[in-house]
Amino acid sequence: MNQNTKKIAGTGLLTAIVVVLQLLGSFIKFGQFSISLVLIPIVVGAALYGKWAGAWLGTAFGVAVLASGDAGLFLAVNPVGTVVTVIVKGLLAGLLAGLAYSLVEKKNKIAATITAAIVCPVINTGVFLVGCSVFFVDTIKQWAEGAGFGANVGGYMIVGLVGLNFVFELIVNLVLSPVIVRLVGIGRKEAK
Repeated sequence: MNQNTKKIAGTGLLTAIVVVLQLLGSFIKFGQFSISLVLIPIVVGAALYGKWAGAWLGTAFGVAVLASGDAGLFLAVNPVGTVVTVIVKGLLAGLLAGLAYSLVEKKNKIAATITAAIVCPVINTGVFLVGCSVFFVDTIKQWAEGAGFGANVGGYMIVGLVGLNFVFELIVNLVLSPVIVRLVGIGRKEAK
């Protein structure tokens, strides 16, 4: 099997995993939002198949978020802002994880995977926060006041919207992504 065929098949398999994990993950919630276990196959795909595969997997993640109903609170407020935020955060998380991996890979593949595993949730969460600030600031202000944060919208966004989710996603990514990439690498060597 040639490299392009392997890349297409691998990316296709990871796309299916992204969709399934997002649909199942939408039932696991910390606070108001579900945990994105989906970032793991995005990092794995970006490491194994490159930044464009990462971008594709991130985009598939965004579409799955919209289809799963996870973005329902935001869709009710601003549908266009929600779609833009969700798709862009996934796409950039995968693309930049792949770019980070490729920049570090020549020095050390494990360090490259760890770097990508950090970049992916940072970008995912960062773009989410930017999207909230751009498209949903009035709604977020109301949520902050309702949660007892008063006028401290930034504090509410960090603590109330992303705090525990981000920490969990980062830790899970840091633990599982390097292990999975390493196992796939071992499997590839043994298959030859």
